[in-house]
Amino acid sequence: MLKSKTFLKKTRAGGVMKIVREHYLRDDIGCGAPGCAACGGAHEGPVLEPQPLDPASSLCPQPHYLLPDTNVLLHQIDVLEDPAIRNVIVLQTVLQEVRNRSAPVYKRIRDLTSNQEKHFYTFTNEHHRETYIEQKQGENSNDRNDRAIRVAAKWYNEHLKKMSAENELQVILITNDRKNKEKAIEEGIPAFTCEEYVKSLTANPELIDRLACLSEEGNEIESGKIIFSEHLPLSKLQQGIKSGTYLQGTFRASRENYLEATVWVHGDAEENKEIILQGLKNLNRAIHEDIVAVELLPKNQWVAPSSVVLQDEGQNEDDVEKEEETERILKTAVNEKMLKPTGRVVGIIKRNWRPYCGMLSKSDIKESRRHLFTPAEKRIPRIRIETRQASALEGRRIIVAIDGWPRNSRYPNGHFVKNLGEVGDKETETEVLLLEHDVPHQPFSQAVLSFLPKMPWSITESDMKNREDLRHLCVCSVDPPGCTDIDDALHCRELENGNLEVGVHIADVSHFIRPGNALDQESARRGTTVYLCEKRIDMVPELLSSNLCSLRCNVDRLAFSCIWEMNHNAEILKTRFTKSAINSKASLTYAEAQMRIDSATMNDDITISLRGLNKLAKILKKRRIEKGALTLSSPEVRFHMDSETHDPIDLQTKELRETNSMVEEFMLLANISVAKKIHEEFSEHALLRKHPAPPPSNYEILVKAAKSKNLEVKTDTAKALADSLDQADSATFPYLNTLLRILATRCMMQAVYFCSGMDNDFHHYGLASPIYTHFTSPIRRYADIIVHRLLAVAIGADCTYPELTDKHKLADLCKNLNFRHKMAQYAQRASVAFHTQLFFKSKGIVSEEAYILFVKKNAIVVLIPKYGLEGTVFFEEKDKPKPRLIYDDEIPGISIPINTSNMDISEPEKKKKKLEK
Repeated sequence: MLKSKTFLKKTRAGGVMKIVREHYLRDDIGCGAPGCAACGGAHEGPVLEPQPLDPASSLCPQPHYLLPDTNVLLHQIDVLEDPAIRNVIVLQTVLQEVRNRSAPVYKRIRDLTSNQEKHFYTFTNEHHRETYIEQKQGENSNDRNDRAIRVAAKWYNEHLKKMSAENELQVILITNDRKNKEKAIEEGIPAFTCEEYVKSLTANPELIDRLACLSEEGNEIESGKIIFSEHLPLSKLQQGIKSGTYLQGTFRASRENYLEATVWVHGDAEENKEIILQGLKNLNRAIHEDIVAVELLPKNQWVAPSSVVLQDEGQNEDDVEKEEETERILKTAVNEKMLKPTGRVVGIIKRNWRPYCGMLSKSDIKESRRHLFTPAEKRIPRIRIETRQASALEGRRIIVAIDGWPRNSRYPNGHFVKNLGEVGDKETETEVLLLEHDVPHQPFSQAVLSFLPKMPWSITESDMKNREDLRHLCVCSVDPPGCTDIDDALHCRELENGNLEVGVHIADVSHFIRPGNALDQESARRGTTVYLCEKRIDMVPELLSSNLCSLRCNVDRLAFSCIWEMNHNAEILKTRFTKSAINSKASLTYAEAQMRIDSATMNDDITISLRGLNKLAKILKKRRIEKGALTLSSPEVRFHMDSETHDPIDLQTKELRETNSMVEEFMLLANISVAKKIHEEFSEHALLRKHPAPPPSNYEILVKAAKSKNLEVKTDTAKALADSLDQADSATFPYLNTLLRILATRCMMQAVYFCSGMDNDFHHYGLASPIYTHFTSPIRRYADIIVHRLLAVAIGADCTYPELTDKHKLADLCKNLNFRHKMAQYAQRASVAFHTQLFFKSKGIVSEEAYILFVKKNAIVVLIPKYGLEGTVFFEEKDKPKPRLIYDDEIPGISIPINTSNMDISEPEKKKKKLEK
């Protein structure tokens, strides 16, 4: 049966276009119930169970299927994901609405429908002859969709009766819409709210905790006292933004002060404009990463960023007076030049909530069901949840989702989602840091693995097409100890004309990952490999990362080679790129390579090649630094693990050798050479990497720190900064130069990927290079795979495809890669922090030298170089515990005592003056 839909659409030119769409209706779409004679019993994919007996419901004792409406799917997805909930009919109408309203929930539903154990069945009611309905005149789309859901539910109940006379199977409509439920009951459809149904599952009382609290009015705290001003409706916000009354931006909560935040204003005209928000009422229930509308306050109400470190100690929800008292600490007399544009949140444009990991702070009130949840992420406020499992969840890491934030509640409302495990347990804490940093870490699906090459694998004749055979060259790799995903290898040899040939050979991952398939899509989604202290979360399956793509020694491997002819002064005479086949002659660690270079007795081909590379690398580095490249610093540590328990038994800062620098120099040179080539060929859609110059205000902390030691740091250019840092030495304070370089690192902007056709500024500030990209690590970075594909097309070794030359799609890809790269860095730091805490857990009190990085009004931020450890030491107050080190990603139950006997920090103001001197 064919129906047609006709509608009018206005064109850009101002004309009107009539569009007719054909809509096919069928009568052979299965209902999903196995053995249904009316449908013929043939179904593809997961189907419903024939006689579903679980879960047992006191409201509906007979076997039944569930049919949720759109809002139930959107807001109660945590309930539906519980193993107890099975046999759910997902209507096409509902699925389409969810897809339009929430991509993350839509993905979760698709995962449920593909899970055979859950028995979720998608019914295409919009194409079934008996369930399709047309929109009535005067009926809005929401009402039409509600009616379509009721029609499908009624059809299902009548249809299932045809299976057999004794059949008691029912389809229950689950809806939280009061009117929809009333109409369903009037039409003879069994209907319950989600809460009614879940509470009827007497064998699964824990499910009640997973219910989202949707009625803000019904969940307000008993006092009823209004704390926050009302959020303006979206229509008023949009008008205000258009007229300039309000500004739109991303809300960024402070890690150090829970009563302070900034809003980065969107739009070209307001680029890099930052607005400060201070005080609970001005933050007005915005949560980190929300898109908000702010109103600028009059200039006489502008404030300076606070120098106070404040942590939410979870006082009584009703006691706002204490909060106001705390806020007075923020108000301090400051120089007028320090004042920044200040505002208040007037409305929320888009919530960017996600499930949060953390711990339950059990209420002191006996038998209370209402408790506070403390998120692991310090920028997220505490969340009020109701649970009957408080005793069981104490001392556990759990996941909680936010449902809403009423005007008269100090904290947002939420609900329990999942119990992850015991606090401090390595597996649990690793899961927490991966979830908190949104690192995709599920095992690769069968769809992805199906695109891997079949084993045993070897290089074939077709693989050698458009490829040079370089297996005769003396190629070797130099990597950290234990490295199995070897991306790069090098060679250096003297040519007959007296010049040197230097080659950088990179794993040809793009040969195995072809554009658009499931393996390619999953690699693009992951974006990068994440290296934790004890494990690696691969971007590509292990068969590629540690085997077929890894340039291990004494095996034939496919590579992409960048080969230069240089003179002995490291000046490039010729550059060429080629796909190749290589056979590495040695897989060395940095220490092994250094030993070969320094040895007086070793003169084999590999050692001679390494010495040539090292000599050239020193010249290249010197030249780079002369141009203004920065040499910055950040404390890095390496753990030595117990072979049985895998607990850290020793910890030391990483030692850098000449060979580290040698490899780095040739990787940088290859990346620059490739960047030039792909931009020459694809000026509009080359994937490049840039490092923006920091604004002058970023350098204030560095300049101030240097000035305190009577040193001048110039920041006009990267060259001026590099020269200043080279000259910043103190005979009485040897570590000063390293500290200043650490501070300089904090001043830097984030380096980012971008599409050349969407930006004019290509400069890489830190490397002092006019153009740069990433080519040298395709096993662990998806950006490099795209660069390989561009370079392959540029040299005629491969063909292009539409997405590769679409600058808008490349720009979207860069956005995801930048996010994944940033999250991977944070996850790695969190892993180091956790293992550092494990190391100290068994150590007791340890005395180590520390340096003060920053002085706050009520605390100091210190660095312990030996352990690469940075944290905040609070000044001692009366009736408060002795000081201890508090730092990011802290795990409750593990603390590091600080010996303050030689630090007079019981008098904050006096000590502050001493420190400033």
